[in-house]
Amino acid sequence: MILTEVMASLLLISGCFFYIAGTVGLLRFPDVFSRLHALTKADNLGLFLICTGLAVNSGSPRITGLLLVVWILGLLAATVSCHLIARRAIRSGQAEPPVAEPRAADPTP
Repeated sequence: MILTEVMASLLLISGCFFYIAGTVGLLRFPDVFSRLHALTKADNLGLFLICTGLAVNSGSPRITGLLLVVWILGLLAATVSCHLIARRAIRSGQAEPPVAEPRAADPTP
């Protein structure tokens, strides 16, 4: 009993850490694309950890299933909103689309 509570608490604290890290990335990174990347990646992992911690704490298969649905819907919402924000930034001229740097040829024969 105490082991599951400790594990659930660690998962919840870790999830909160990733949410804070995503928020810091949103505030500190220089352009739209790096901000969106930091926010969506960190928030998706944070949501997963929080849902896992709540599922461990609940011990109910029904609640675990509902938390899985919440996590999947969160993933879908983050993906769609990130895409829409990036597309709007490109179309409004606030950001240039990211271009991959050309790779240098391998100097070894």
